Amino acid sequence: MSKQSLAVIGGGVIGLAVARRAALDGWAVRVHRTGDPGASWVAGGMLAPHSEGWPGEEEQLRIGLESLRLWHEGFLDGLPADVVTARESLVVAVDRADAADLKTVGEWLAAQGHPVTLTTAAREIEPLLAQGIRHGFRAETELAVDNRALVNSLAQACEGLGVQWAPPVGELSEADADMVVIANGIDAPALWPGLPIRPVKGEVLRLRWRRGCMPVPQRVIRARVHGRQVYLVPRADGVVVGATQYEHGRDTAPAVTGVRDLLEDACTVMPALDEYEFAECAAGLRPMTPDGLPIVERVDERVLVAVGHGRNGFLLAPWTAERIAAELAAVVGAAR
Repeated sequence: MSKQSLAVIGGGVIGLAVARRAALDGWAVRVHRTGDPGASWVAGGMLAPHSEGWPGEEEQLRIGLESLRLWHEGFLDGLPADVVTARESLVVAVDRADAADLKTVGEWLAAQGHPVTLTTAAREIEPLLAQGIRHGFRAETELAVDNRALVNSLAQACEGLGVQWAPPVGELSEADADMVVIANGIDAPALWPGLPIRPVKGEVLRLRWRRGCMPVPQRVIRARVHGRQVYLVPRADGVVVGATQYEHGRDTAPAVTGVRDLLEDACTVMPALDEYEFAECAAGLRPMTPDGLPIVERVDERVLVAVGHGRNGFLLAPWTAERIAAELAAVVGAAR
């Protein structure tokens, strides 16, 4: 009996995660992708549901925690160990108002039994923090990955499983397969009109360590700086700094205002970054939904969608792959 075929439209982290899982489940998979690396190439790679938690966003937290568990329990199997660049997050506050916000989040998480630890001695945990930064919490189960290395590794894993590559499609009829998964981010509504996906711009900077500089931090540092959020994510050669977030259509040109704010906030949190090399600035377009939750479901007999992950595409990749795998398994079961 021949394999059932699956066309995955989109070659970012979501599309590749779905393709790898489907290939492992015995599907003949073809991924339609462009030459543009897309939003997955411009990302911090944080797997941080606790750090991004906020009272009232319980569903985002629930699926984020479920996906983080999948990262720990097997999603990384077969991938190079060095795609993981940090194994803890430290969330800190610069001023009194920021500290009050973080205390609210930390106490909310701790009250539910989540593994976070409030601290008033943040510089003892991370000595590179600026003088005066004391308040925050540790999220010891969170991870960070090198987004570019992970995308490349997933693509290699797909190739090893026999996944085929194909050009992008302009309409679903061009995807010749038994089943189709739409996973092409902000372009998804062009294939399935009515999907409530809009692009949200985010700038990300890369700062490279130089000889004589203070070392790269060993954990993710997330901070509130006078109400703004900034994150510092370790890489083998430096730090990724992000991320602004605002709506500006499909514009991907980094803006002076956003870059300036990121640099000022990053150096406010960790002054040693002043001496690093400014290596790269880029902007990506995150696919956002009105309620901030991804849309991962079957929409007709042949088509499934896996879109709207916003800034949490890397975190939610395993969860999405599992959801799509369950839908595809139901299709196979119904055909028997």
